[in-house]
Amino acid sequence: MDSISALRAKYLEQIGAAHAPDTLEAVRLAALGKKGEISLMMRELGKMPAEERQSAGPALNALKNEVDAALRARKSGLEDAALDARLRSEWLDVTLPGRPRPMGTIHPVSQVMEELTAIFADMGFAVAEGPQVESDWYNFDALNIAPEHPARQEHDTFFLHRAPGDDRPPHVLRTHTSPVQIRAMQAQGAPIRVIAPGRVYRMDMDQTHAPMFHQVEGLAIDRDISMAQLKWTLEEFCRAFFEVDQVELRFRASHFPFTEPSAEVDIRCSWKDGQLKIGEGDSWMEILGSGMVHPNVLRAGGIDPDAWQGFAFGMGIDRIAMLKYGIPDLRAFFESDLRWLRNYGFSALDKPELAGGLSR
Repeated sequence: MDSISALRAKYLEQIGAAHAPDTLEAVRLAALGKKGEISLMMRELGKMPAEERQSAGPALNALKNEVDAALRARKSGLEDAALDARLRSEWLDVTLPGRPRPMGTIHPVSQVMEELTAIFADMGFAVAEGPQVESDWYNFDALNIAPEHPARQEHDTFFLHRAPGDDRPPHVLRTHTSPVQIRAMQAQGAPIRVIAPGRVYRMDMDQTHAPMFHQVEGLAIDRDISMAQLKWTLEEFCRAFFEVDQVELRFRASHFPFTEPSAEVDIRCSWKDGQLKIGEGDSWMEILGSGMVHPNVLRAGGIDPDAWQGFAFGMGIDRIAMLKYGIPDLRAFFESDLRWLRNYGFSALDKPELAGGLSR
């Protein structure tokens, strides 16, 4: 028993004197390792007489537990001390002004998409999305576009490659976001009120056209929707988007396969000293196409045209961004020029909303 007391005093003193993790680990191995003194003494218990083992066994177990607890406590204390020293050495005064960092900017197309969403959300429109690779049926047939229509030719549409002998219906890069309207009607039925912003692809390449550009299309279907409600919706949109008090729209009869009647929409404007002003002047500028949804399109979307009717419209997002923010060349939208983006881009912290202003 005297040897147990001596070991207890010895190792508790060494544990208390250890000021580094490796020193503490050496003490642990000397006491409780496979060849440690306490471990070796516990192995000898089986060789002791029964009476001596009854008294030595509990004493050795108590010693082992006490030394182990002391080791754990000391290890925890050393770790806390190391963390405290590290925190003191890495101390930072967070009250000091931060280092200035360049902030990224939002692309005008993304900004205008956010503006469109805010405006139409205020009028009860949800955002619908769909795939950019579409079947021939969704992109043309469901939208009442006849097989002989020029849009279904390779000089106007990007068709995906098919292996020789593949007789499956062709797939295309969507030429408009109208297929999203069909998918939304099939999924939600009527009544429905959605906009469908996104990328579209056509074989156009010049200063005002690009093979990939952005469109937003709107769809509203209910029991008694009329052209008058279409006109009000577009007037309210133009007033909010161009941030003017008055707008005047002119509807010109046109033809689109997916609407009947159809109309091109012009907005009154003026060009003075090369500056565009919306809502005043003697000039007119075409901004979008619209009309009442064709009954064949409603049927393709799974909606009965004898019970429901609605309007649809579509416009180029890049084009209205150019008009609103005075961007002269469409091709610059896709050139990844940081100087251009720093000039025309928008603060990442300014989220468009009607109450605070769309473009602040």
